[in-house]
Amino acid sequence: MSRPARILITGASGCVGQAIAERLYNTSDAQLLLLLRDPSKLRTVPADDPRITLLVGDLRQLGPHAGAIASAQRIIHTATAWGDPERAHQVNVVAVKEMLRLTDPAVLEQVIYFSTASILDRRLQLLPEAEAYGTEYIRTKAECLRQLERHPLAERIVAVFPTLVFGGRVTPGDPHPTSYLTAGLGEAVRWLWLAKWLRADASFHFIHAADIAIVCAHLATHPHQPNPEAGQGAVRRLVLGQPPITVNDTVARLCRWRRSWRPPFGIDLRGWLIEGLIKLLRIEVNAWDRFSIRQRHFVHDPISPPERFGLVSVAPTLEAVLESAGVPHRGPLPPLEPPS
Repeated sequence: MSRPARILITGASGCVGQAIAERLYNTSDAQLLLLLRDPSKLRTVPADDPRITLLVGDLRQLGPHAGAIASAQRIIHTATAWGDPERAHQVNVVAVKEMLRLTDPAVLEQVIYFSTASILDRRLQLLPEAEAYGTEYIRTKAECLRQLERHPLAERIVAVFPTLVFGGRVTPGDPHPTSYLTAGLGEAVRWLWLAKWLRADASFHFIHAADIAIVCAHLATHPHQPNPEAGQGAVRRLVLGQPPITVNDTVARLCRWRRSWRPPFGIDLRGWLIEGLIKLLRIEVNAWDRFSIRQRHFVHDPISPPERFGLVSVAPTLEAVLESAGVPHRGPLPPLEPPS
């Protein structure tokens, strides 16, 4: 009988990291090595279970955990940093290189590396603007992807690119951490009275942390294969997201959820109007913000929801996201209008 796989998860106390740990704990017999800075934040799996080993420390100081890293057959690297340029570079670029150096090529079968879909164009190629105009987070993710494509372990790497991530609840009591996007749903609902009068030509993908976990657990518990995707490099690229949804349809669905009347017309937020509002309200925007305003449609093809692997999504629709997040709605939902 073969021994259970040893799977290392970095960022294991975060929203996505905990969702993946919980999924693997409940659906596999894997030994889980959880790298995290604050064990008190780990609430979705029992830290004292014999199958779980906590590796407490900072990603920038991996030396004390070198033996555990070398023993891992699979690595799911969710940890990341943003805000401070120096820290972002150390965590998002230098630490990734060091972690791969500490692996044992005779043992390691697969690395699932987390990036962001913001650095890719529609066809999953690296956006030149990501390196030219991106924030420290965007730039370091783009830099790391370029380095991974040339890495000796490139054919064992699956780079996953989450789109907008929901997870957790807007109300207290849920052991799952709340993503930044879900935490903002309450504020979005409060501004719905204004948003329903606006129209915007833009679209995006979203994904729930539980669905990210479904995909990653599937990848981590099945034989790894070199990249089969046409037009990609050695590193396989998977954009994790549901089918695209427009901004206008999003507002319409929120109005339906809240039973709020939405007028049949609205102010079209064209580029010149947005620029005027930025100047009038003295809003600070950087080069990446301006690129995003021009880009408007952050969509990709192909996308990889759980259904691409023969699995079933937890939250395939915005309504399922709102339900799982605990966003209150008023009475039975009216019929859904056709997307705008």
